[in-house]
Amino acid sequence: MAENGTVAVDTGGGGAAAAKERQPRSVRVVLMALMIAMLLAMLDNMIVGTAMPTIVGDLGGLEHLSWVVTAYTLATAASTPIWGKVGDMYGRKGAFLTSIVVFLIGSGLSGMAQDMNQLIAFRAIQGLGAGGLMVGVMAIIGDLIPPRERGKYQGMMAGVMALAMIGGPLVGGAITDNWGWRWSFYINLPLGLVALAMVTAVLHLPKKRSKGKIDYLGAALLTVGITSIVLVTTWGGSQYAWGSAVIMELAAIGVAALVGFLFVQTKAAEPILPLHIFRSRNFTVMSLIGFITGFVMFGAVLFLPLYQQTVQGANATNSGLLLLPMLLSMMVVSLVAGRVTTNTGKYKVFPLVGSVLMVAGLFLLAQMDTETTRLTSGLYMAVLGAGMGCLMQITMLVAQNSVEMKDMGVASSSTTLFRTLGSSFGVAIMGALFNNRVQDVMAERAGAMGGKVAEHSTQLTAEGLAKLPDVVRDAYLHAVSAGTHSAFLLGSVIAILALIAAVFVKEVPLRGAGPAAKEASSSPEAAGPADAQPVDMAKAGTATADAAENGTATADAKPVEGVAAGDAAADGRTVSETV
Repeated sequence: MAENGTVAVDTGGGGAAAAKERQPRSVRVVLMALMIAMLLAMLDNMIVGTAMPTIVGDLGGLEHLSWVVTAYTLATAASTPIWGKVGDMYGRKGAFLTSIVVFLIGSGLSGMAQDMNQLIAFRAIQGLGAGGLMVGVMAIIGDLIPPRERGKYQGMMAGVMALAMIGGPLVGGAITDNWGWRWSFYINLPLGLVALAMVTAVLHLPKKRSKGKIDYLGAALLTVGITSIVLVTTWGGSQYAWGSAVIMELAAIGVAALVGFLFVQTKAAEPILPLHIFRSRNFTVMSLIGFITGFVMFGAVLFLPLYQQTVQGANATNSGLLLLPMLLSMMVVSLVAGRVTTNTGKYKVFPLVGSVLMVAGLFLLAQMDTETTRLTSGLYMAVLGAGMGCLMQITMLVAQNSVEMKDMGVASSSTTLFRTLGSSFGVAIMGALFNNRVQDVMAERAGAMGGKVAEHSTQLTAEGLAKLPDVVRDAYLHAVSAGTHSAFLLGSVIAILALIAAVFVKEVPLRGAGPAAKEASSSPEAAGPADAQPVDMAKAGTATADAAENGTATADAKPVEGVAAGDAAADGRTVSETV
C-alpha cells in the first residue's frame, strides 16, 4: 500500500465484509457533518444581514449597527490561524468539536441578547467559533482524503457555498417574518447539535499530546495585526477618512504587530504560522491567488446585487437569486475541475484557465451600463463564476498538498485567512472607488441635490428611488453604472496578478496519486510520506508514520474504526470509490 500513496487499515479480524460495510457509511456521515458545519459558518452572516433592520428596531442602537457584523468578522479572522495550529498540536477532532461548541454558545447568547452591546459581544464569541469551523472542515478533509481523491468532493463544497449565498437571504427573511429575529441565531442550534453528534460518534482521529506550548505572544501579535488591518479596511472611507488619524494609527499598529509577529515566528518552538511552509513555491503562489480570489469574489457579491436592483430594477427581496448565474457556473465548473483533477492528477491548467476567465469576466462586467439587459449581465456573471470554480477549491487542494501532514491545520488556516483578508481589502478598496465615482457623477449630472442623494445612496431603496425627480433618478442610475464600471475594472486589473502567479505553479504529483506517489513523496514541494504508510490499528490503535528516511513528524491523518484515508485493506478500494 505504501507504494501507491494510500493507507491500509487492519480491522483486527473484522474481515473484508466488515470493512466494506462500515467504510461507505462512515465516510458519508463524516462528510455530511463537515458540510453542515461549513454551511453554518457561511450561512450565518447571510441570515443575520437580512434580519438586521428588525434587530435594530427591537434593540435600538443604530449607531452600533455595523459592529454586529464587524465583531463577528474580526473574531473569525483573528482566530482562524490559532484554531489551525491548535488542531495540529493537540488533535483535529477535539479542536473542531470545541469550535462547534463555542459557535453554538455564541449563537444561543446572541439570540438572548437584550441590547445592542450584548449582541455585539455575543457575536464576537460566535465569530471565535466560526473561525475554527471552516479550518476544521478543510483540515479534516485533508486528513481523511488524499489530495488525488479530494477533487471529487470539490463540487460538494462549492454547492454548500452557493446554497449559503442563495438561500441565506431567503431563509433569513422567512425566519424573521415568521418566527422573529432571535431565531436567526437559534436556528444554528439544532443544525450544530446534529453536526456535533455525528462528528463525535463517527469521526475517530488519533489523539495527540504535544510537548510544545502554544505561542501565546505570536497569537497576541497576530490578533492585534489582523484586527487593526480589518478595521482599517472596514472603517476607511466610511466612518473615517482614509487619511484620518484613526486610520493612520490603526495601519501603523497593524504593520508593527505583523512585523513583530514574523520576528517571533522565527524564534518560537511551536509557531502559530511556521514560516517554512512559505518555502514551497506552490503554497506561496496559492496563498496569493487565494487572496486575489477573495478580493474579487466578495467585491462582486457586494456590487452585482446593487447594480441589478438599482439599474436593472430587480427585486431586492430575492437578492440571493440575483447571483444565481455566477454561483451555478462556479459550482458546475468546480465539480468538473475536481473530477478532472482526480482522474488525471493534473491541476496546473485550472489556476491558469481560472485566472483568465476571472480577468475576462470582470472586464465584461465593467462594460455594463444603464442599457445592459439581465441576460447579458447573467452571461458575464457566468464567465466570472467559471473562473471562480476553477480557483476556489484548487487553491486549498494544492496548498494542502504542498506541506507535511503535521502542518495541515496551519496550511488550511493560512489559506482561509488570506482569502478572508483579500475579501476585506476587496470590499474596502472597490467600495471606496465605487462611492467616489458615484459622488462625482451625481455632482456632474444633478448638482448639489445629486451630491446629497449620493451621500445616502447605500440606504436608497427602490421606493425611495422612484420618488426622486426624473433628472436626479436618471443621474443616480448613471452614477451607479459608472461606479460599477470602475470597481470591476479595478478588479480585472488585480486579477491579472493571479494570472501571473498561476504561471509559476509547479505541477507536483498529488499525494495518493498511484504510481506518482513515490515521486511526490520525494519532492521538496510535497509531503507524501505521511500519507503513504500502512496503519495496523489492531496493534497500534493510533496512526503513525515511519519517518526514518525523511524526518517527517507523526501523522495525524489517519481515521480509525472504518473511516479510511486511502485504500481499505479488505478490498483495495479508495475511500471515494466506496462512497
